[in-house]
Amino acid sequence: MAIRTPLSLDRIEAAAHLVDPAFRDTPQFADESLSRRLGRETFLKIETLNPIRSFKGRGADFLLRQTGETRAIVCASAGNFGQAVAYTARQRGLTVRVFAAAGANRAKIARMRELGARVVVGGDDFDGAKQAALDYARGRADCVFVEDGHEPLLAEGAGTIGVELSSLRLDTLLVPVGNGALVSGVGAWLKADSPETRIVGVCAAGAPAMAHSWRSGRPVSTSAVRTIADGLAVRVPVPAAVAWMTEVVDDMVLVDDAQILAALRMLRDELGMIVEPAAAVGVAALAHHQIPGARVGTVLTGANFAPDLLAAL
Repeated sequence: MAIRTPLSLDRIEAAAHLVDPAFRDTPQFADESLSRRLGRETFLKIETLNPIRSFKGRGADFLLRQTGETRAIVCASAGNFGQAVAYTARQRGLTVRVFAAAGANRAKIARMRELGARVVVGGDDFDGAKQAALDYARGRADCVFVEDGHEPLLAEGAGTIGVELSSLRLDTLLVPVGNGALVSGVGAWLKADSPETRIVGVCAAGAPAMAHSWRSGRPVSTSAVRTIADGLAVRVPVPAAVAWMTEVVDDMVLVDDAQILAALRMLRDELGMIVEPAAAVGVAALAHHQIPGARVGTVLTGANFAPDLLAAL
């Protein structure tokens, strides 16, 4: 699928009406108890109450609606994107092959298989699995490789979150950054519709490649990743996403695993919610960084946590 840049506000607006209602118009509210703990009015966008428990369905659904793809789909995933592709492809009678790292979350692998995906496990990390997916798809006319962070339609589908958040007129929005599609899509919309809103990306300290890339304005890979936030464990940035981010992100911060665990406990204790580590990094950043703004928000991106997370909490 050919890349088209920059991201299109018209397509984001179209996606806000076209994406499967199961993924749209998710709850967004300020919790008084959490706001008190964090010292400012804090809004949460809840992206966990849908058939795949993550925001990824927005982009996957919009992609397949817009392309009308008829070939088998090949992708790499830490788990959530693979579930989204499997869910939306199954509705259209398409087959999906997902490549996942050897250390991937076993619960996510099981859910991808439940949704009908053929999951191939191998590679030292996510980027190793992505290379295996590319190698498999190369030269096969009967399948197409779909890369999250490269395909604009995926970022534009995720950008519908920005459409829904724009009415809040936040001072600052903190967005978890894995491959960069979410922060790019949301940022593109908000920079046009709510320009007063500051966009802050949040990476795991053990996977800082996207933060380094944003600061340098070009893709900067790292030799390894080590974080409990598997959804953010990117070692090799996608050039397209880095280019998108440089246009819409105002700052990038890092949070370590201890800070992520503290944020997970805060969400558990104040809201009765257990989310996956990647979803909590915005709250972690609010608790441990000097983030500007009296009216702030973050996106709780998913709740496909590994079973051992409960013991860690």
